[in-house]
Order: sequence, then C-alpha cells, then structure tokens
Amino acid sequence: MSKNKSYKSAFIFLTTLFFLWGFITVLVDSLVPRLKDVFEMSYAKTVLVQFAFFVAFFVFSLPSGFILSKIGYKKGIVLGLLTMALGCLLFYPAAAFRSFPVFLIGYFTLAGGITVLQVAANPYVALLGSEEGASSRLNLSQAFNALGTTIAPVVGALFLLSDSVKTSEEIALLSEIERKDYYISEASTVQIPFLFIAISIAVLAFIFAFIKLPSVMQESPRGGYLTLLKNKLMLMGALGIFVYVGAEVTIGSFLVNYFSDMKLAPIILESTTMMNIANTIASTFNKTFSGSDPKSLLGIFVIFYWGGAMIGRFIGAYLTKVLAPAKVLSIFAFLAISMILISINTTGLISMWSILSVGLFNSIMFPTIFSLSLEGLGDLKAQASGLLCMAIVGGAVIPFIFGGLIDSFGFKIAFILAILCYGYILFFGRFKTKSNI
Repeated sequence: MSKNKSYKSAFIFLTTLFFLWGFITVLVDSLVPRLKDVFEMSYAKTVLVQFAFFVAFFVFSLPSGFILSKIGYKKGIVLGLLTMALGCLLFYPAAAFRSFPVFLIGYFTLAGGITVLQVAANPYVALLGSEEGASSRLNLSQAFNALGTTIAPVVGALFLLSDSVKTSEEIALLSEIERKDYYISEASTVQIPFLFIAISIAVLAFIFAFIKLPSVMQESPRGGYLTLLKNKLMLMGALGIFVYVGAEVTIGSFLVNYFSDMKLAPIILESTTMMNIANTIASTFNKTFSGSDPKSLLGIFVIFYWGGAMIGRFIGAYLTKVLAPAKVLSIFAFLAISMILISINTTGLISMWSILSVGLFNSIMFPTIFSLSLEGLGDLKAQASGLLCMAIVGGAVIPFIFGGLIDSFGFKIAFILAILCYGYILFFGRFKTKSNI
C-alpha cells in the first residue's frame, strides 16, 4: 500500500470518529429535558448533566496527551472508543433504577472517552499528509462532525422525547402493576438507543484495533506547557474556546425548554407549513407528530440549530480563504449576538428562527479560534492542542450558570450571558485582526 493510499484510508476511518463524537455530544442535549421531567429538577440541577459531561474534558485532556505519547494514536483511539462504549452501557442500569448519580457517572465516563479521541484525532488528521493541506483536512473532518450534530437532535426528539413523562403525583396514583409497567417502558426509552450506540462503538473499536494506521507520532519537546502559559494569544484563544463551547452547548441544551417557555407548540401545531416541515423530517424515521408529544415536536426543530452549523462551516471555509480568518470570526460573532437580541425581544416563530440561526454563525468559531491560537507555535502545537481541549470545560460551566439565571430571572435575562460569551469572541477576533500576531 502506498503512503498516500495509507493516509487516505486512515483519514476516512478517523473522520468517522468526528461524526461519532458530534452525534453523541448533541444526543446528550436531548436527554436534558427528559431528565428534568423524570427527576423533577430545577434548571440549574438539570445542567449537572452537561457539567459531568464537559468537566471530563478538563480532567482528561492533559492525561490523554500523556497516555497517547506512551501508547500511540491507534491504541489511544481504541482506548477512547472502549471508554465511550462503557459510558453508554452505564445508562442501562441508570435508567432501570432511575438513578441520577449513575447517569452522571455514565456521562462522565462517556466524555472521558471522547476527550481521548479529541486530543488524538485533531493533531492526527493534521499530520496525515502535507502541512499545506492540514487545514483543509481538518475542515472536512469537522464538517462530518457537524453532520453528526445535525442528525442527533432528530434521533433524540423521536426516540428520547417521544413519550410524556409522568409526575411523581401521577405515578403515585398508578396501581402497583401499572407503576411497574410504566417504569419498564420509561427505562427502555433510554436503554435501547444507548445500548445500540454502545454496541456500534465497540464494533468500531474492534475495527480500529486491526486496521493499519500510519505512524506519525512525534516526540514532544520538554517544558512546552510552561512556555505556552506565557503565550498571550494562546491563552486568549483558550478563553475563546471556553466561552464558545459554553455558549453553543447552552443554547443547544435549552432550546426545547426555551420553546416550551414561549409556548410555541400550539403555534407550530396551527401552522400547516411548520407541521409539514416537522413531519417531513420525522418521516425519515416513519414517525408523525400530534398534539400529544409537544417536547418531541419542539425538539425536531433543534436540527436547524446544528444543521446551520454544518452549512455555515462550508460557507466559512470559503470565506476564510478570501478574507482574514480573524475578520470572519468577528463578523460571525457579531451576527450571533444580533440573532440572540432579536430572539429575546420578539415572540413566536420570529423568536424561534432567530435563535436557531445562531447555529449558522457558530459554525466556524471553534476551528477558527483553535487555528488562530496555534499560529507560530511550531513544535508546541501538540501541547497547545491539549490545553485548548481543556477549555472545552466551558460546556460544563456556562450552562450551569445559565440554568441558575433561568431559575432566578427567566430566559430573557439569562441569554445576556450568551451575549457576553459571543462578545468576547468578537473582541478576540478584533484583537487578532489589529495586532496581526
């Protein structure tokens, strides 16, 4: 097998990983409104799901880099996949025993596996070929990541949010047999999808264990992290990743609850156009909507948030070729802020579509901030990638604060936090443009 052919095969296999973790990350969001109903929790407590998921990136990023330096990319990928499969399997007993702590452990384990993949796959894809084509390869892989995040809300809406959850008062009124049957039915709604995912991941790990991947591991220079901590641009970029992931996850996680708070379900049910859109998407899975499953109906429209990110990534890939990436980043951040302001100052479908359009402008932010932060770092790029991946913990912190703001002040005020996040990204883009460093 020629070197180019070997690289091409490895790239195809690695791109499946980008799709996989994008799909699972957003599928986690679909469980948030369901767990809120099942355990009758406040918004702040519900976001512990995201906290458990994204704090793993902070905990495991640097250890993952160390492990990869010892066992190599291939074995690291297999380890990450098996850890993900274990996390998905933990959802089975968690659902059976209605145990929120076990759910959190499952999410944490799952995210630990994804962290290993993140730290391994990004630099590995960049190294599979010429340095000139590294950006193009990463953008293509990220596009498939966006494809996974686009499909996941549909799967979540149709399989995780498709039935109504009874309150503790309603459950108390059931007979012993009815209560047992209800618990079994409710548990299977979560167990079956994640059991299927766990098996699929395990099969993928088996495949990776036997395929031949080119060796591109390079020895990391010593003292790299101490040097990076003195690099202003890299540190600013890490904060940019922190607030970006936090804002993106916050909006994606709370869309269904935001739409419910605005009482959008009746408006959508009365709109022939909106129902046609929902049923067209649902028909892919042989499903249709009625007034009995409002959360599922609202959840189906989350596809436009993540789908916008996928479309915007292709548009942004072109724009960053003809314009300075930092300038494009600033423009997209400004437009994201504008869409949030429109949403919180309007009602009905205008408010809904404006907040969904934020996904379009999210598209280029992660890869652009990431690449701008790595500029001029030479051999320190691998260590910098680990530090930047640690900043993904923003996906745990920002939603938690956002949930507390909702509980205290409502959605309109809480969205000011998201505006501040995008405001910093706008500042980072402007700083990079003006400083030209």
